[in-house]
Amino acid sequence: MNRSGVPVPYGAYNPKRYTCRRASEALALDGRLDKPFWSAAAWTDDFVDIEGDLRPKPAKRTRAKMLWDDDYFYVGAELIEDQIWATLRERDSVIFYDNDFEIFIDPDGDSHQYYELEINALNTVWDLLLVKPYRDGGPAVNGWDIRGLRTAVHIDGVLGDPFADNRMWSVEIALPWSALRECAAEGRPPAAGEFWRVNFSRVEWQTEVRDGQYQKVVDPRTGKPYSEDNWVWSPMGLINMHYPELWGYVMFADDQGPDTFELPPDETIKWELRRLYYAARNFRAKHGTYPYDLQQIMGADETWALAPKLETTSGMFQITAPAADGVSIYCIRDDGKLWKESIGQ
Repeated sequence: MNRSGVPVPYGAYNPKRYTCRRASEALALDGRLDKPFWSAAAWTDDFVDIEGDLRPKPAKRTRAKMLWDDDYFYVGAELIEDQIWATLRERDSVIFYDNDFEIFIDPDGDSHQYYELEINALNTVWDLLLVKPYRDGGPAVNGWDIRGLRTAVHIDGVLGDPFADNRMWSVEIALPWSALRECAAEGRPPAAGEFWRVNFSRVEWQTEVRDGQYQKVVDPRTGKPYSEDNWVWSPMGLINMHYPELWGYVMFADDQGPDTFELPPDETIKWELRRLYYAARNFRAKHGTYPYDLQQIMGADETWALAPKLETTSGMFQITAPAADGVSIYCIRDDGKLWKESIGQ
């Protein structure tokens, strides 16, 4: 039962989009992206601050590429960096205590049962499965591993040497569909023309050199390191990666597919339901009960692209709205899960 409110993201709904082409050859992982394997893959837009235009653009460029084939979803990332360091060597350590690169994947877009992977410059990984976002009660399954995961890191500079000519570090990651299909619709990999929700994050700590080593800069007011920066591909509008509904759209395409794609009308309907979910959760946090009428949370001056219905009890709610096909509805409930049903089901 969720009694707490949820922060509402800043800004208009406009997640990034990326057309993921099929790989033309097998990948020999060495962490480098300057090889023929990646030539057919476009770069993403440069990463921005996690809060979007509320914050300045990052001082160091980050960008990524994606490809796929019958066996893997491939991700490559380039992180411009003059301070290349890492300390954590044990798998499933809390990798974001180091500078890192992170991948988030929600295969079916319901905001539940999604994946997170973090990797540092030592090529140490932390992979986990989220049953629900933390706002909805979690939990994170740390013992879950991406079986068959392949990763590599390339360092253009010297790891841990502040006096070296450090330029950047890059990563290559091959995520097997045999593991990712676990949370996917119909338990299968994507087909050409389908999209998954994906985002990337870079964690960057403020460091200084002491006794020839990198040390996190400490805030004298707290005695603890300053908060890390979070730079992302698709901006979140708040400091929280665990809003899967805000992640980018990655369309899996064959060699003949278009470079750009339009989102289906259902994506607008799903976002409007998500806005109502935020509002209903925050209504309860303020009033102690969920709304009994949608007019209590929809606002007389707002424009909506759906005709929703609300069912509520003292401890839960469910909001539904017709899908664009006219024979289905979308549903969202108080723990944030969103799904599609045939009318009459």
